[in-house]
Amino acid sequence: MIRALLHSSSEVEACLFVQREFQQSIRWRVSPRPFGVSPSIYAEIEQLGPLLVEFYRSIQELYLSSAAGRMPRWISEYLELGKPEQVIEYGRMRRFRRDLPLIIRPDMLLTETGLAITELDSVPGGFGLTGELGRVYSQLGYTVVGGADGIVRGFAQGVRSLDDGEPVAAIVVSDESADYREEMDWLAGALRKKGFTCFAVSPREVLFQEDGLYVEAAGVRQRITVLYRFFELFDLKNIPKIDLMLYAIRKRLVRVTPPLKSYLEEKLNLALFHHPALANWWEERLGAAGFAKLQQVFPRTWIVDSRPLPPHAVIPGLEVGGRPVTDFVQLAQASQSGREFALKVSGFSELAWGSRGVSIGHDLSQADWSARLEEALASFPTHPYILQEFCKARQVEASYFDPETGSVAAMRGRVRLCPYYFVHSSGVSLGGILATICPVEKKLIHGMVDAVMAPTMVEGS
Repeated sequence: MIRALLHSSSEVEACLFVQREFQQSIRWRVSPRPFGVSPSIYAEIEQLGPLLVEFYRSIQELYLSSAAGRMPRWISEYLELGKPEQVIEYGRMRRFRRDLPLIIRPDMLLTETGLAITELDSVPGGFGLTGELGRVYSQLGYTVVGGADGIVRGFAQGVRSLDDGEPVAAIVVSDESADYREEMDWLAGALRKKGFTCFAVSPREVLFQEDGLYVEAAGVRQRITVLYRFFELFDLKNIPKIDLMLYAIRKRLVRVTPPLKSYLEEKLNLALFHHPALANWWEERLGAAGFAKLQQVFPRTWIVDSRPLPPHAVIPGLEVGGRPVTDFVQLAQASQSGREFALKVSGFSELAWGSRGVSIGHDLSQADWSARLEEALASFPTHPYILQEFCKARQVEASYFDPETGSVAAMRGRVRLCPYYFVHSSGVSLGGILATICPVEKKLIHGMVDAVMAPTMVEGS
């Protein structure tokens, strides 16, 4: 019925159908169709999933080897900056040492030369939204990446890898992450419809007993076997009942994902990947082809370290006006074209997610850029920043429903693709790809009222 509607009626009706299906206030521009990517781009995205899992495994090995003294100590020192002892302790516990995040979500830009991965997120938002969008656009007759239930299926498969019995999953959403509660409620409901026991709850709704953690639904109390952590480690002190949850995790009364490993959640891992002293190590872990591929898609990144270098040293690969940089302060006087960089908080900060804590050098006046750089340098001991080559996304075409005119309008924009890779015992699966298209004048591409947000399909499918 819906397929007939799509082919016999206007794009406006398709957009109105999407709005009705969500039954909520939509805070983005609705497209009449999914965003299309070429078969070659889709194949590249699909192939990157296993490689990114190996990258995470390698970061884990690099950190633990450094902490144990088998690799240079400066590596783990960088990754522990600003972390409380409790967080460091949980990240090093042997009982969790092989645990990886259930979901890996890169931020990918489509540039003139190919894909660029500017960030990696293992505590991502948006996968519930992507799942719901996939279901709705599939009803419109489109073949979206992951299918109508790719996100739901991938999440269930990942949880079953942690508990191969009859898992009871709880997605615990903190107050700080409350904006995502609605999509997590949808995901939990979609899982229950498929016979998978899952609930989205606040930390206050988690009940503690001597044998574990429980959740109560429809008057029935059930023991949680897998806790999906939808809260950030920097926010632990503000999480109600966190001590009880940590006790249950430590005693293995419940499995937790993403694991409590702050070093897997740092943007500066991209700088460690590009560090010339570690190049041979990375190539051995990833293989020559994998290492070359990540060199191609990861933009060059540096840790903004305020400590002085020896007189003969330079910051590897960083130049201003064709001259090597020996101190980040030199960047303050760079011309507009010479400061095409993004300055970002690395992690473990309320500014480290979304578009907060990000400054684009050539989008600021020299005075403002100098001030942001000074702030980043001053923050180094507790909240390190990274400097990253600015990647300019190429322009794409998008259509969206304009409620003021009641018609579909065209927009030139730039797109960020967010694939959701699910990690499970049999490998990695791509559950779906969320496309966010922002107007061309926006330097930062993220969810906003002016953005078109849609699932992704392969052109010609």
